[in-house]
Amino acid sequence: MASSPQAAPSAVQRILKFSLALTLLYILATLYYGLRSYSLALISEAGHNVSDFLALALSFVAVWLQTRPPSDARTFGYQRAGVLAGFVNALTLLLLSLWIAVEAVIRFWSPVSVQANVMMVVAAAGVLMNGAIAGLLWKFSGDINIRSVFLHMLGDTISTAAVIVGGSVIRFTGWQWIDPVLSLVIAGMIALSSWGIVRESLHILLEGTPRSVDLDAVRTAMKKVPGVVSVHDLHVWSLTSKSHALAAHVQVIEMPLADTKTIVERLNHELRDHQGIHHTTIQLEVTNCTAEHFENCCQPPELEVVDGHSHHHHGPGGHHHDHDHAHAH
Repeated sequence: MASSPQAAPSAVQRILKFSLALTLLYILATLYYGLRSYSLALISEAGHNVSDFLALALSFVAVWLQTRPPSDARTFGYQRAGVLAGFVNALTLLLLSLWIAVEAVIRFWSPVSVQANVMMVVAAAGVLMNGAIAGLLWKFSGDINIRSVFLHMLGDTISTAAVIVGGSVIRFTGWQWIDPVLSLVIAGMIALSSWGIVRESLHILLEGTPRSVDLDAVRTAMKKVPGVVSVHDLHVWSLTSKSHALAAHVQVIEMPLADTKTIVERLNHELRDHQGIHHTTIQLEVTNCTAEHFENCCQPPELEVVDGHSHHHHGPGGHHHDHDHAHAH
């Protein structure tokens, strides 16, 4: 489950456009036939598909925003747009599952006769449509935005299949309580699939350490680079579900400026190739102390490295700046 790097946006946009048109047609059909057959399960499907339509639209806008280049006002571009879309989509699904559950409980007390034949035919069309859309989106579901929509459509496929089974049972047994029971099952599935997306997207939006990153392992790997004495003020966060960033202060032994360039290159290599972190902001703090006693030493001139671009500072009174391009791609 991985999205293609640069070719992905246009392909995803085409799929989302097609999905939007198909979903709108199905919403109209499920609402009309749900009212006609008095099936809460079908009306629930209509409501669920309205949320799917909004989710698809939101994801489409997010994908478009992510293709826009960075600017002075948005230095990271709009990479978080997809995460925000995933969060909103999942949150609306949780609210929808609550509404379906409430309606189902009401039906236990006030049963309604359901027309099983209509219910089954419309649900069968839904299985085909939702299954096709879910299949198209699966290829790109490594992105949290697309994954939230994929879960929408996969949940729809399973729940509409359940409606067919329920319609069959009602037809042959006359048990009308099957309809609200199915609605409760659908609501539970929606809530479970959505909660994981809410948690993951909120974690990213709150600048949490990525769940795939072990901060102690990152610190240990950085300290193993020859010349590094200590690593502190270490922060790792996510721009998107697949793009991580790091900022840190790295204490190094006193050395010529040219050698600090090598240290930065090695740090970037370690972070990029072994920790999966591609965007780094590293500030070097030079000391002539040993590793055992560096805490009690003062800190002489610093070399600040932002994404591999180093700036050497000669203390508060110094004015000389050297620029080394040590960023490894």
